[in-house]
Amino acid sequence: MPIIEIFALLLLAALAWLWLDSIKAREIGIAAARVACDAETLLFLDETVAIESLRPVRDSDGRMRLRRVYGFEFSDTGNNRRKGKVTMVGHDVVLFHLRPRLVPVERTLH
Repeated sequence: MPIIEIFALLLLAALAWLWLDSIKAREIGIAAARVACDAETLLFLDETVAIESLRPVRDSDGRMRLRRVYGFEFSDTGNNRRKGKVTMVGHDVVLFHLRPRLVPVERTLH
């Protein structure tokens, strides 16, 4: 078998691994976003996350892993959309970000 065919098969195998690994990571990201929104009594809109960033990083043990940042939308009032992010290294959630809620302040007129 020529060397080009071997490299092509290795490339296809790597792409298949990346695709399957990304599906698993996305499901973990969806579950993490759902749990965080439930804990904060927020509505997790569309029940999905979307990849915003993908890059290699080293984990705490020095191993190369993929760092994925997923974006999602939530609502605190039911009639608005706010953006949140969940950051994962490998299949571990390492950071969760919800933009701060706007809290109405009552004003007194003098």
